[in-house]
Amino acid sequence: MISYYLMTDKGDRGNNEDNVGMYRMGQEYCFTLADGFGGHGKGEVASQIAVEQAVKTFAQIGKASGECLAEAFQSGQNEILEMQRRDRTAGDMKTTLVLLLVGEELIRWGHIGDSRLYYFENGRLVGRTMDHSVPQMLVAAVEIKEKQIRRHPDRNRLRRVMGVDWEEPRYQMAEPIKSTSGQAFLLCSDGFWEWIEEKKMTACLKKASTPQMWLESMAEIVRRQGRGQNMDNYSAVGVWIN
Repeated sequence: MISYYLMTDKGDRGNNEDNVGMYRMGQEYCFTLADGFGGHGKGEVASQIAVEQAVKTFAQIGKASGECLAEAFQSGQNEILEMQRRDRTAGDMKTTLVLLLVGEELIRWGHIGDSRLYYFENGRLVGRTMDHSVPQMLVAAVEIKEKQIRRHPDRNRLRRVMGVDWEEPRYQMAEPIKSTSGQAFLLCSDGFWEWIEEKKMTACLKKASTPQMWLESMAEIVRRQGRGQNMDNYSAVGVWIN
């Protein structure tokens, strides 16, 4: 059994450039989240294209496969670049994307940018995606500590995004894992994870009886911590394997 919940909020901003989506084919699922940015208010267009193309690709292929995951990123990238060519005001639009495919036997995910996927097992954090950002690069170089990413002055400087020409794919795909009871996944934009630390995510997970309760309890912390800080849009998707 799969249970899930999706949420998105504009925070203190005038519009919401985040997008979330899901699609089900039989017993296989696609969950996706994107955080757009760029001039002329086109960030929401870029994130919408990325999410819609991911869902469309999954619906067409009908299988939570590695091929589907790669094609979802590439089709979104192609569509965004095509929109930039058609509309001069869209030339600066870009987006992150994180994508989770839950199959009957295997679970796959991939990402580009600093929207994250956290993976929990039996109430414990197992790991997360690594941001394609300058601060994450500094962590890898042992120049700053992991906890310093959230408040780093260059936190919004991304090294990989959709909407920039690439000669080879810039997204990153994880090795697939077997689907098993007790797994939980959190997809979230940086406007969400910057205001809640991983130990709080885990504590909320242990107290929750549904993905909706999990996300709502975390969102309460996000709002409390970000109050008065000109909060960015914040979005999240919670998925449980029961």
